[in-house]
Amino acid sequence: MVKLTVLLLLSSYLFSCKTNMKNDKMTYCVNNVPQNIPIDFMQDIIPGNKLVHKGMFSPDLEEYYYTVSDKNFEQFDIYVIKKDQGIWSKPEPAFFNSKFSEHGMSFSPDGNTIYFSSTRPVNMNNIPQTWHIWKCNKLKDKWGKPVFVDIPNLRNKLVSHPSVTNSGKMYFHASNLDYSEMDIYYSEHVNGKYQYAEKLNLTTHQNKSKCTPYVSPNEDYLLFATIGPQLDLMICFKDKNGSWNNAKILNHKINNNGQGNPYVTPDSKFLFFTTGDPLKKKWSVKWINIEHELKNNEDKL
Repeated sequence: MVKLTVLLLLSSYLFSCKTNMKNDKMTYCVNNVPQNIPIDFMQDIIPGNKLVHKGMFSPDLEEYYYTVSDKNFEQFDIYVIKKDQGIWSKPEPAFFNSKFSEHGMSFSPDGNTIYFSSTRPVNMNNIPQTWHIWKCNKLKDKWGKPVFVDIPNLRNKLVSHPSVTNSGKMYFHASNLDYSEMDIYYSEHVNGKYQYAEKLNLTTHQNKSKCTPYVSPNEDYLLFATIGPQLDLMICFKDKNGSWNNAKILNHKINNNGQGNPYVTPDSKFLFFTTGDPLKKKWSVKWINIEHELKNNEDKL
């Protein structure tokens, strides 16, 4: 009787796994879905003379946005592919892409605002032309023009890679104009404006510089990269007192070749990140099922 029960449970589990995998393949319009080993995502849409830097979906999973640059890092552009009857369309420039460089995009959790980093001029006195944060709002299914996101105490800094919570709080990295002293900051959204930013107090090994944050919509966990000989992906969780716990490095299957630009799908199931050898300049966006990793790290708190 016990053996029969075990067999029934195992069969039910395997059937559930197969069903979930089939559903995921349909949802993401792919032939293969990762489990605990990262695999490439849509590498065939990246031209051979370009580098891919980040990939992410719209909250409804109907569009996939990604950043590419030339191999000298002189021009960054954001492209998008869209679902059409279960097939991804051909890549085209994102509607907010310009002759300037664009990167570090993310959606608000409700999908009505897209944030991104751009080198386009701000047209405000005494603000240098470097990476700043911009946004576009959707109204009645139409996207408005890009608007500069002014963070008062960081106007003279390089500011990039915004990630926004359900409450509107924005996380991002900022540095000096020469990319030194890069760290993660956050800014509260009050009465339609972002307030003075504060540096996040994150303790990491050797207190390395940090970049490319991704915060969960409920602000219960934060993913980011530390900067050293290679990039390493880290995770930390917010405790009951509202403080971020000491960051932990993600497992070696993820951290094996320099990686950054983390992003987690709206179902909290898959982690997307960019990895590759910086010397060979051959990078790819990979994805992996992150459910176990999230639970495993959260249980250690």
